[in-house]
Amino acid sequence: MRLHIVLFTFLLWTGAVATAQNDPTAKKLLDQVSKKYDAYHSIQSNFSFSMQPMQGDSYTDQGTLYLNKPKNQYRIQLNAQELISDGKAIYSILKDDKEVQVSTAEESSTSIGPNNLFTFYKSGFTYASRGTEKVGADLLNVVELSPIDSKNNYSKIKIRVNKNKHIHDVSIFDKSGARYTYTIKTLYVNHTLPTSQFTFNKSNYPGFEIVDLR
Repeated sequence: MRLHIVLFTFLLWTGAVATAQNDPTAKKLLDQVSKKYDAYHSIQSNFSFSMQPMQGDSYTDQGTLYLNKPKNQYRIQLNAQELISDGKAIYSILKDDKEVQVSTAEESSTSIGPNNLFTFYKSGFTYASRGTEKVGADLLNVVELSPIDSKNNYSKIKIRVNKNKHIHDVSIFDKSGARYTYTIKTLYVNHTLPTSQFTFNKSNYPGFEIVDLR
């Protein structure tokens, strides 16, 4: 369960905004990716992620992301955890602990949330092209990002992009030697998502303790 939280912490809380010199080839590719995702008002994505520690066993899980960009709403469903944001509050549902933690959806103006999950690289990083890598029949373009803020707990992030200019996967390399990989399996865009998808309904979680952290 804690591994889910770690992964999304890496993706959601990359910080500093700064300007730095970047590889023009990498910039062109990332600009093309941004243009794609900026045109989507809703996203539904099935994904997998894995954690490979420096020592010990690796860990994998599957999940689904629902995103309503105009209203800054999202729902992330995992095996042991679920995250629901109605745009005002975030409900972190810990299934094994039978606990729901409620926090504000506006933690920080510099934080990265699901609303810009696919475009988080726009600030806070320098980036460079790393050629191509083949995965199955797909030839993927590789971009490596380095955080400008050295206080971050990861050393680099690798993004691989497919021929459609969609992100295939994101790998986060932390300073302990562990690697977290987030792979997008399917992507459905610009579909109408029901309001109930982004609404926390207490009656769906009988026996759960509600912990309000706001």
